[in-house]
Amino acid sequence: MATNNDDHGGPAVSDEEWARFLEQAGEGPGEAPKEPSARARMVTERLRREDEQRARAAKKGRGRGAGAGRGAEPAGWRTGPAWQEMQGRGKTRRRLKATLAVAFVAALALLAIRPELVIDRVTGRAEQDAKAKEPLAPETARPTAAPSAQYPDRPTLKEPFKGSPAVQWADGAAGIELPEATGLNGLSKEQVGTGLTLAKQFLVAANLDPATIRGERPQAALDLIDPAQGELLDVLERALAKPDKGSDPLRMFTRAGAETRLAGDVVKVRGRLEVRPGDAHGQVDLLADYTFVYPLVQTKPGAEEVSRSIIRRQMKFTVANPKEWRVKAGTVQLGDYLYDVGNSACSVYDGSLHPSFSDPSGVSGPTPSGTPVDPYDRSRSLSEETREGCGTLSRS
Repeated sequence: MATNNDDHGGPAVSDEEWARFLEQAGEGPGEAPKEPSARARMVTERLRREDEQRARAAKKGRGRGAGAGRGAEPAGWRTGPAWQEMQGRGKTRRRLKATLAVAFVAALALLAIRPELVIDRVTGRAEQDAKAKEPLAPETARPTAAPSAQYPDRPTLKEPFKGSPAVQWADGAAGIELPEATGLNGLSKEQVGTGLTLAKQFLVAANLDPATIRGERPQAALDLIDPAQGELLDVLERALAKPDKGSDPLRMFTRAGAETRLAGDVVKVRGRLEVRPGDAHGQVDLLADYTFVYPLVQTKPGAEEVSRSIIRRQMKFTVANPKEWRVKAGTVQLGDYLYDVGNSACSVYDGSLHPSFSDPSGVSGPTPSGTPVDPYDRSRSLSEETREGCGTLSRS
């Protein structure tokens, strides 16, 4: 390792050692730079003079094509690694500030376009809307009150159940949950379970099958009725062929009028299916109580208004032990049935739903009157309702 003597004849540190010393000093963890000692200043001055001498010698040589020689002066505390690191941090901070500025401008633009995104969060509306869409637990008994009335929004094609308690109800057949089957009144657990499955199949075929809703013949539902109930089947056949006030197929099957269609492909459902002993040994009654909500839109081009029709049905199915009763396997017997229709033209008995729209060109009937009734109130008993007349609704 080469060494140099200073002007006083004493041994001097090598250039490499001095450069390493300054580099280590510059890498101190955040310490303030120290004033170089007299010896350090003297060595630095000597190195500077050597650089100047080399520069003058280079000028006397070839004037073109001279390479850029590297100076002997080591990196100082303002030009060494520590200072470069500080410059790097400064660039990072500047980039971070620029990124934050861009994000802030984008946020302002979004706020200008959709202020409800911020306003709803500040006011708590967003959280309320999220809770309003949470699905409800299955119904296991008759409710004691009507659903909350805090649903002011109007339905749209994109959100046809907006503004309705049904927004929290199950979709379609998922809303018909079967209770656990148990052996009862001379029927095995398996027989009761089969009866529950058949009852659900009938409710789906009669009220949720897209073909049935479109107005087609509900053959799948008819096939589930025990042929022994010939009189009932004859009534239903006459109603489907020529509906009138005395034999309206809407009493059993849900169909939309030709001027309307479903807004989307979802019907909301809420209710329960209970198992009770039948009137005689070897029989079990299945009591169904379900409300179906149909969002409908007119079929004319460009129609966007959504109007919801609501039907509540109470129906008794009877399952019998074939060892004690003459029944056809794979079918059920229908008992008493009641229905209540909300938002459909009164005194129109053509077997279809005809909800009201702002467009007066649709099917209409007498003007409703009387005390408003909530069609979503499942705490009411349909047996207490007066079936005649044309009442008003508190909401749809």
